[in-house]
Amino acid sequence: MESNSYDAALEGQVAAVRGFSRFYTRKLGIIEPKLLHSTFTLQEARVIYELAHSENCTATDLVRDLDLDAGFVSRTLAALQRRQIVSRKPSKADKRVNEVALTAKGRTAAADLDSRSRSEVGALLKQMDSDRRAAVVRAMGTIEQSLEPPTEKPVGFLLRSHRVGDMGWVISQQGRVYAEEYGWDISYEALVAEICAQFLRSFDPACEHCWIAEVDGEPVGSVFLVNGGDGVAKLRLLAVGEKARGLGVGRALVEQCIRSAREMGYTKMTLWTQSILVAARGIYARAGFQRVKEEKHHSFGVDLVGETWELEL
Repeated sequence: MESNSYDAALEGQVAAVRGFSRFYTRKLGIIEPKLLHSTFTLQEARVIYELAHSENCTATDLVRDLDLDAGFVSRTLAALQRRQIVSRKPSKADKRVNEVALTAKGRTAAADLDSRSRSEVGALLKQMDSDRRAAVVRAMGTIEQSLEPPTEKPVGFLLRSHRVGDMGWVISQQGRVYAEEYGWDISYEALVAEICAQFLRSFDPACEHCWIAEVDGEPVGSVFLVNGGDGVAKLRLLAVGEKARGLGVGRALVEQCIRSAREMGYTKMTLWTQSILVAARGIYARAGFQRVKEEKHHSFGVDLVGETWELEL
């Protein structure tokens, strides 16, 4: 009797989960031929999202991380490559393996998909009051943790204050990475140099700070907290090197910046970023920042959409 009772309960639970799955996919428009009224299918969008948040990614990595068939991933990448969304190049670590990355056009597409998704989900959540929204998010967290308990990643980095020589690394790192990954010209490196020079010239430890992230004694990330006046702190020059991506370095740098700003007595924090910087924007959003302004501009040799984000402290 106990076994039959359990089976009956399980059947009811299976039906409930399947029903919720149908409701959820319909509500988010996942079953539409093109996701979020874009030109991409759901699976293409998943690949684009994964590449936007990954470094040194291969087709094998996508198969594993997205739990997709290898043949399907290969066909999807070929289609995206024909549309100039992705490119492939031999891996520096193993020339026999090709790494897959988003092109400039692909990064623009990723930013557009991210914006569409935020708007779609935001519209759903705005229909609820704050208590109901919080309850929905908690329920989703419970589902995720129950179906796939998170695995702890070892933290192999530390944060420290800046010291002599670090600004040279920041300038070099920012200039090189943004040129290689986004096609920005040397005027961006010049801007970073000016920001670093101004920081050193007027540095006030009572209300400003720079943190450097290290892995195995080498700098891999940085962020600046500077005084914007009128009780407003500015978060500037967040950067994480290729070696440290995926370790949580960016999140740790932003969280440290926020904690220190509160301790220093700031009432608001603001930052300026670009729509194509999907990974950084995700960190800001998860930290509680709100996008308050966006504006198209031509800087660093490319067309961009600048965004201002704010956080009440």
